[in-house]
Amino acid sequence: MKRVKQPDLLGRGFPSGDWDEPAERLEELYRWVEQEAMRVVDWYLADRTRKRRWARALRGGVVVGTGLGALLPLADLAGLPLPHGGAGYLGYVALLFAAGCALADRWLGMTSGWMRDMAAALAVHRRLETLRYEWAAENVREVLGPAEGTAGEAAERSLAVLRRFSDDVNETLRAETTDWMVAFRTTGSPLAMNASGGSPAPWRTPPRRLPPAGPGGGGWATMPRQRPPAG
Repeated sequence: MKRVKQPDLLGRGFPSGDWDEPAERLEELYRWVEQEAMRVVDWYLADRTRKRRWARALRGGVVVGTGLGALLPLADLAGLPLPHGGAGYLGYVALLFAAGCALADRWLGMTSGWMRDMAAALAVHRRLETLRYEWAAENVREVLGPAEGTAGEAAERSLAVLRRFSDDVNETLRAETTDWMVAFRTTGSPLAMNASGGSPAPWRTPPRRLPPAGPGGGGWATMPRQRPPAG
């Protein structure tokens, strides 16, 4: 089965067109904004599916490794016949495998990653439903006749609805990206430690601490002069 490459999350260019027919042009912009939002939702859902598969595999390894690590030593102590002599020591290898799977899941962020993808997809989809109702309300207002303002003001309101929706989607993406960066920094990677000032670089010398000033203020503390011995 040929694997389909997942598209990038970056948006496409703003569509160009003629504004001689404002109503048709606004409808085209609405369709473009709606398709972009659905593309974002599809991207997060596809990324969630991939991460969820890896998360289930790693967590399955944790369960299997923990179970073998607990059963094999008990079977060895109970004197049960094992395939190889002293196979109870394989329980420690199984525990090590379980710990490796757990660390890999935490380090790569598979379990937390697919949960964040699902939350982001639901947030964008919920905002898209709000946009559809707001757009329907604007269309009904236009059909029934604008109660206030001119046709130009009605077009500006429609553009404001689309712009507010795009800003909300971008804010959702920014917040999700920020959460991912924070989660990556808390995994204890060397890059995060250097960025947060966890340990000084080997070529940096510690700052030189000056001795406290004397009672006279502003100067180096000196030893009191001693009177020379009498000759």
